[in-house]
Amino acid sequence: MITLWGRPSSVNVQKVLWTLAELELPFEHIDAGGDAGGLDDASFRAMNPHGRIPVLKDGEAALWESNTIIRYLCATYAPGGLCPITADRTLEAQRDATNNLECAAAAKSGVGVLDNWLAKRPFVAGAGFSMADIPVGTLMFRYFGMGYPVAEAPHVAAWRGRLAERNGYRLHVMRPFGDLFGRLAY
Repeated sequence: MITLWGRPSSVNVQKVLWTLAELELPFEHIDAGGDAGGLDDASFRAMNPHGRIPVLKDGEAALWESNTIIRYLCATYAPGGLCPITADRTLEAQRDATNNLECAAAAKSGVGVLDNWLAKRPFVAGAGFSMADIPVGTLMFRYFGMGYPVAEAPHVAAWRGRLAERNGYRLHVMRPFGDLFGRLAY
């Protein structure tokens, strides 16, 4: 059963609600954030340490960040439909270097949250490697590989070292960043 936390007036929650409707997926909605509160509850923070909405739980998987949730839902429930099989890359002449720098600066805040989280545990979900490390690990590989100034994050660095001991991470994630740079569409 899919469960979605968030207030229906949030633009980010609306994106997920729309996606769920397009995919005709049944789900339970739990009002959270705004007047409903609940974002600082320990159970909510266990799913999303940032304490923001939306959060979607599908079975054991808990996801946050609306665009990530949309990609997950479409890739899981509509590959080849709402989720394109192939994607085009942005030509270098069309890349927006200023915007990329602004996005990199904004990412430093999130890396700080992750660093504080990893100060208390060796992996994202606790003592052992789990599925929670996979999406965050791939994102952090890209973040630290962009070539832009990055946040100092010693706990994230140690965690990335632990990830680098994993064969699947080395084979499939630790790729030259140039291969990943500048997607025009997903």
